Amino acid sequence: MARKVVAIGEILVEIMATSRGDGFREPIGLIGPFPSGAPAIFIDQMGRQGVPCAMVGAVGNDDFGRLNLERLRRDGVDVSAVTVDPEAATGSAFVRYREDGGRNFVFNIAQSASGRLTVGEAARSTLASATHLHVVGSSLGVPALAAAVLDGVEIVKAAGGTISFDPNVRREMLDAPGFRTALMDVLARADLVLPSDGELLVLADAGDDETAVRQLLDRGVQAIVHKQGARGARYIDRNTDLFVPAFSVTEVDPTGAGDIFGATFVAGWLAGLRPGDNLRRAVAAGALAVTRQGPMEGASTPAEIDAFLERATAS
Repeated sequence: MARKVVAIGEILVEIMATSRGDGFREPIGLIGPFPSGAPAIFIDQMGRQGVPCAMVGAVGNDDFGRLNLERLRRDGVDVSAVTVDPEAATGSAFVRYREDGGRNFVFNIAQSASGRLTVGEAARSTLASATHLHVVGSSLGVPALAAAVLDGVEIVKAAGGTISFDPNVRREMLDAPGFRTALMDVLARADLVLPSDGELLVLADAGDDETAVRQLLDRGVQAIVHKQGARGARYIDRNTDLFVPAFSVTEVDPTGAGDIFGATFVAGWLAGLRPGDNLRRAVAAGALAVTRQGPMEGASTPAEIDAFLERATAS
């Protein structure tokens, strides 16, 4: 059976402040809109890898929605299961970087088209044909969206597919009603988990990362990819534990880099690449991503990743 990767969750536009500072309490310069949404960034990069893939989500009947659909189609993503909601706007996120590298967000997801997503006939058909589903924790903070995601997980697992899960836990989501329950429900069905720094301890009842890793593997997770930002990334399964350091690049915008890293790794994981080679390619894709402004603008093809690795090896 041919591979088909599906992502489910929010689709939105991102509008970014052009100056660093704390929040949006005064008129400031903005740039955008950029196509965005963590699951959408992931599946766009998957399309760039040449893997048959599709998106399940919802956008409004507006320019922000059309911007996203056009971008996903252009990069090879099947968007036939993306609903165009005539009664709600496409989701949005306003982002401003602080001087310490942190970010302030103003989100509109709960009241957007994404926040009204349901698994209709087209989505159910797309999910039933998937051999792999990717889920991001940011999709679990809105009850309707979380319910759709959990429906998708059940459909894909019932058909014998695998699940990858990027927790993508934001502090403002931790106390959202039902969030922790949904997070654990997805984790219980996940085959591959891709946490960032600090997230292992959210996923396990542990006081340190090593104990958390052992707990997750004992619960049935096949493999863990621990994203460690500017340090690099670590891969762990029952037989392998390896680390690939980050490449030195000039960072312009890290937004979306984790999703691009994740898609590159999942594509190689599904294709059976050796963990070390696959992790190095994913780290390279993440490095490329941070050199470009805009969350989806850092997406890369296999040829671009190969060229980056050749330059990195030569230097």
